[in-house]
Amino acid sequence: MSELDEVLTALEGAGDDVALATIIGVRGSTYRHEGARLVVPAEGDTVGNISGGCLEGDVVDTAREVMASGTPQVLHFDLTADDEAVWGWGLGCNGAIDVLVEPAANARPYVAAMRAAREKHRAVALVTIVEGPMTGARLVVHPNGRAEGDLGESARTAGLDALAAGASTTVRIDGVPAFVEVLQPPLRLVVCGAGHDAVPLVEFGARLGWRVEVVDDRRGLLTGRRFPQASRLVHSQPGVAADAVQPDARTYVVVMSHNFLRDAAYLRSFLGSGAAYLGMLGPAARLERLFDTLAAEGVARPEGDDRRRIHGPAGLDVGAEGPEEIAWAIVAEVLAVHRRAAAGFLRDRGGPIHQRAAMERVG
Repeated sequence: MSELDEVLTALEGAGDDVALATIIGVRGSTYRHEGARLVVPAEGDTVGNISGGCLEGDVVDTAREVMASGTPQVLHFDLTADDEAVWGWGLGCNGAIDVLVEPAANARPYVAAMRAAREKHRAVALVTIVEGPMTGARLVVHPNGRAEGDLGESARTAGLDALAAGASTTVRIDGVPAFVEVLQPPLRLVVCGAGHDAVPLVEFGARLGWRVEVVDDRRGLLTGRRFPQASRLVHSQPGVAADAVQPDARTYVVVMSHNFLRDAAYLRSFLGSGAAYLGMLGPAARLERLFDTLAAEGVARPEGDDRRRIHGPAGLDVGAEGPEEIAWAIVAEVLAVHRRAAAGFLRDRGGPIHQRAAMERVG
């Protein structure tokens, strides 16, 4: 279960004595970015995370005030100053964070829409007013233009613009600041081959909140006991695997059957599909042999973007040994491709860790 799913579950079962804190803006270097959430109950443990633990104490104190008053508050943490207040937080960041703290009841009407969007694998935009007397008022905007809430046409347009850009942003709607958050459905990982080394890959992908599916033509290996974290087990012949799973632009495929002819059939099936990534286990020379085999069958070698999305050997070069380390290397590469990151050492990066897309403000 992803962190967002845990937060949504906590909100669904929350009473009136619960507050929700959401990061609505960041500037500079920060541990978490916009959209990170923390559910704060009057009693018991918090759910979620908005920092490395350094800001949670202040946020919890404000959450108790919000629970008592029923009035949302926006907190501003400026971590760039070299003074005693910053050192007192014990921070290792060098940025600024804005946090909306509100009664959980304010957000609860929109939890169902957010949950449905994730389960139906459709993005949704959540427009939230973050200043003035309407602080905490929301509008849910769906890709088809349908909106839930009453913030007007400017808010709906802002939500559609953010969905088109695929990035959260802060805008002004009729002169009032608003946070527009794009909630994407979980990444989809399709593992072709149900061997023993597929087990940690499925587990690690699921632990990141991804929707993980396992495909194999050996029905005996496709069991819930073997893959308890898998969201779907697909019994399919390798040559028609793509038809069975219907990959799209958020689908990442890893072929790891360890059988040359099976892998050739999987490769043939997914070539030209809509998958964003096609990882092939084994050395580069083996991948070239697979291409040669398919070419002899009349299948053209992939070129351009089709070739660039094929990663063989699959995984980042971290010196991985054994199924677990190899699985982590593959998961890391999938995440890097998904986030369009170079996947180098952070110490060698000249700019900020997180790249954020800028959008034109609406007003």
